[in-house]
Amino acid sequence: MKDIMHKFSLEGKTALVTGASHGIGFAMAEALAQAGAAVAFNSRSREQVDKALRAYEERGIRAHGYVCDVTDEKQVADTVSRIREEIGSVDILVNNAGIIKRIPMLEMEAAQFRQVVDTDLNAPFIVAKAVLPDMIKKGRGKIINVCSMMSELGRETVSAYAAAKGGLKMLTKNIASEYGAYNIQCNGIGPGYIATSQTAPLREVRTDGSRHPFDRFILAKTPAERWGLAEDLQGPVVFLASEASDFVNGHILYVDGGILAYIGKQP
Repeated sequence: MKDIMHKFSLEGKTALVTGASHGIGFAMAEALAQAGAAVAFNSRSREQVDKALRAYEERGIRAHGYVCDVTDEKQVADTVSRIREEIGSVDILVNNAGIIKRIPMLEMEAAQFRQVVDTDLNAPFIVAKAVLPDMIKKGRGKIINVCSMMSELGRETVSAYAAAKGGLKMLTKNIASEYGAYNIQCNGIGPGYIATSQTAPLREVRTDGSRHPFDRFILAKTPAERWGLAEDLQGPVVFLASEASDFVNGHILYVDGGILAYIGKQP
């Protein structure tokens, strides 16, 4: 019988984390590398790839960066082929790349809606399609789609994002259904509100000691009474990428401090 911690090891595995040049993607890629995986990531610009490579090196991680637009099917196929040749075929895919446009629905142009859906839903389909043949050949594989609380909830100004992330939840379930017989598990991670450089202005204490209204809103809606950290996603992604989750398929693991379970404090 294998030691239980052995089941969490990713030694000998190759992981591709899309959009992992910064933020939560970077944190998840770092965790996969610490668990033993060889990590590849992409960004749309050479400048971003090089900057991220330096950041990984500072953390003691030898990552492999590729310039690739994940909405472009040919670029994705070429990148997956290069990863296969230079590192090894992809065992673990984390579809992390995504965008959001906070625009009221009546003010949003159809082209803007399509751009969000293209990045947040079509791209995960494209990248998963590119790595699945090798996973089928090997008889194993892990696909992890970064969903959202907006996979379950609506909110003003995010119609395109919510539509895309809701679709990504169902794509996750369908990949699990279609390829589970090949020992391929497809699950999702749904981050809550995460403290990043982008949300820093919302979390700063004002000069009069008060908090931003949105900060107060998030703290009141979260049983943990705090924002999440990028590091809070590291354990879940290693679990879903490892043998420890071999019988977990089609599941969305929400890492949200309990928001989706909570009706909120009584006024």
